Amino acid sequence: MDDLRVPPGRGAPHGLRVPAAELAEQFTRSSGPGGQGVNTTDSRVQLSLDLGTTTALDATQRERVLERLAGRLAGTVLTIEASEHRSQWRNRAAARQRLAEVLRDAVVPELPRRPTRPTRGSRLCRLEAKRRRADIKRSRQNPRFD
Repeated sequence: MDDLRVPPGRGAPHGLRVPAAELAEQFTRSSGPGGQGVNTTDSRVQLSLDLGTTTALDATQRERVLERLAGRLAGTVLTIEASEHRSQWRNRAAARQRLAEVLRDAVVPELPRRPTRPTRGSRLCRLEAKRRRADIKRSRQNPRFD
């Protein structure tokens, strides 16, 4: 198995390279296509990567990835499954491709929020609604005779 290469993007300008030794593959029986052959061949692939110990990510990337993928992790291990193809070889390629996409998307830093101001129309609409509400409440009061 070769190293996994993640193409360059916003969070990793030079791309990422995950050493093959850090990837763990497990093969199991698939429930996908393959007819009776799925009962005898281990074509489903589970590709795992421990994000807490990988050397592919620096400290800021690791922190960002662990935060973004928290719902998909078991501890710090990210597992990708692929069983959509009949052959184990194609499922391995699909799992590696999906892992690269997940990592590429997870290392992208969030854009800073640009503060905006309410538009003139929204301010006028808010003030008009407040005036209407005040009129309704004023009409409920007993008339005052001075």
